[in-house]
Amino acid sequence: MSILNNANNSSRLEGKVALVTGGSRGIGAAIAQRFATEGALVAITYSSNASAAQTVIDSIRQRGGKAIAIQANSSKVQDIKNAVSTTVAELGGLDILVNNAGIIGLGNVADFDVEEFDHVMAVNIKGVFVATQEALKYMKQGGRIINIGSINADVVPFPGMAIYAMSKGAISTFTRGLARDLGSRGITANNIQPGPVDTDLNPDSGEFADAIKNIMALQRYGKTEEIANLAAFLASDESAYVTGASWNIDGGFGL
Repeated sequence: MSILNNANNSSRLEGKVALVTGGSRGIGAAIAQRFATEGALVAITYSSNASAAQTVIDSIRQRGGKAIAIQANSSKVQDIKNAVSTTVAELGGLDILVNNAGIIGLGNVADFDVEEFDHVMAVNIKGVFVATQEALKYMKQGGRIINIGSINADVVPFPGMAIYAMSKGAISTFTRGLARDLGSRGITANNIQPGPVDTDLNPDSGEFADAIKNIMALQRYGKTEEIANLAAFLASDESAYVTGASWNIDGGFGL
């Protein structure tokens, strides 16, 4: 069931313009749809799956919302800059940036490929920096920057996750520094750190999922809608006094 059918249909984000990177699937798609339900005009980026992106856009438009999809590779600086400028040109500004696009690089440090390392950092760190820097050219007082990190910034329960954890740990630190930089401008920056979430790339069934659930307090995977709920709060005026924080939403995975 679409998150649009479950949301409370409030208008906390009425008239705001939001850009959600990596918004064609999973957590990003849920956030884009939730924002639209709350009144935001929404732009999403996608890397290659135009069909998936269009599905999200169609879902929003069918319910009276306004949304656009922009092809952008989050490892390419010019693509990111174009996504921001296109959002501003077509939707009339930029109030909310959700840095959601990211990749998981798995492998033992001893033999992790250096080129793959560079790619993970380009998407997960450099892409966030460039999108943020570009968005700040247009963002005014009351703006919101929401980074999607990972609980693996704090907890690494299995081997092979050091590089990914490194990239997400950087996002947590970046968010704190960013909040300091932007406080005088009345712009907040926060970091959402999801635990295991049920998506097409990380399903909540199977032997691996069962092993994960066994180390969680709630013993279940999260839903993309649950992450979107938190993102909507952080994007709204209700969170005006919250900045520089990392929000663990992990079902007790990190306890």
